[in-house]
Amino acid sequence: MTHSPATVDSDTFVVSISGLRIAGRTTGSGDPVLLLNGMSRPMGSWASFAGALRDRTVIAFDAPGVGASETPVVPYSMPMLSDVAARVLDTVGIEKADVVGYSHGGAVAQQFAVGHPTRVNRLVLLATACGIGAVPGRPSDVTQILLTPNRGTRWPRPHPLGLLWQILAISTWSSIPVLGCIDAPTLVVCGEHDRAVPPANSRLLAARIPDARLITIQDGHDLQKPRSAAIAAQLVDQFLDSETPTPNTKYTRSGWQDPDGTNARRKRAVIRTRRPYSSRPA
Repeated sequence: MTHSPATVDSDTFVVSISGLRIAGRTTGSGDPVLLLNGMSRPMGSWASFAGALRDRTVIAFDAPGVGASETPVVPYSMPMLSDVAARVLDTVGIEKADVVGYSHGGAVAQQFAVGHPTRVNRLVLLATACGIGAVPGRPSDVTQILLTPNRGTRWPRPHPLGLLWQILAISTWSSIPVLGCIDAPTLVVCGEHDRAVPPANSRLLAARIPDARLITIQDGHDLQKPRSAAIAAQLVDQFLDSETPTPNTKYTRSGWQDPDGTNARRKRAVIRTRRPYSSRPA
């Protein structure tokens, strides 16, 4: 038995995964990128970010217990949530994609990169952590992010049981033992003023993932707000397009800075030559 969600919009697809109704959406055209949502947030939370990406097929879906997807009556572990993401890619005929995860979705993305390594081209982790072993944020900020993400929010509050299952999944899981197994080129982005998931967590991820680089921006936790999402999308586009490593750096309102605080004033050219992708035949 599952708890049924609200009506699914006409522009989404629905797939049954282990008997659970999962709603998703595919938009745009170009190289595929899979977006994994923050805790309690539906796929609509990516609107500003996805709209700022260029020349990409964007695949997003509502996690179990969120938005238009059903809520299971038993908890889903992190490996199970990553398996749902793999099945969503199967549904749209994508064998391999760039994967972008925000907050809780960033944890799912880490598990996805470990459990389904051949399906990840490049990995992007936004304002996220390793689960058990993470530097905790301020409880009041975490609660505010979960229940009132920003003033422009148009989605309803999460299903209580669905939210509980997500909290249980990340509170009983840690990526620390397996971060060294992630072989996909990885970009880690955090807000310098993030009090829900402190920047120390992103520094830990960038230090332990072999081919990772860290960018810190002058922002808080909610990188899905329109202005923040536009900056994040620009950074992600540059990373996904470029074949050269992105150095650890900081993005401020006055431009790029080296870790020592000096103005780097680098030319961030977008390199159009990309790694090959593969799609499953229809």
